[in-house]
Amino acid sequence: MDKKNALRAGAVTAGTTLMMLLMTSPALALTRDDGDDPGPGISIAETIGLFVVLPIVLFLVIAGLVMVGDKSRKQQSQQSQ
Repeated sequence: MDKKNALRAGAVTAGTTLMMLLMTSPALALTRDDGDDPGPGISIAETIGLFVVLPIVLFLVIAGLVMVGDKSRKQQSQQSQ
């Protein structure tokens, strides 16, 4: 049974990898498409802010809201006992 599961996992991994490689081929294209009008690039600071700092801040805000909600429930359950 373990060999069957390993074979199935290998087939799924290989299929997923192949599909990802096939789907990323347009990203490697060297020719521009008709109507392609890219905007100006963003700086390194903007890139780090957008893809590193912003997700961390959003995570902390969501985690803080969850903890505040959890604390209020704990206080209500302790008062009712």
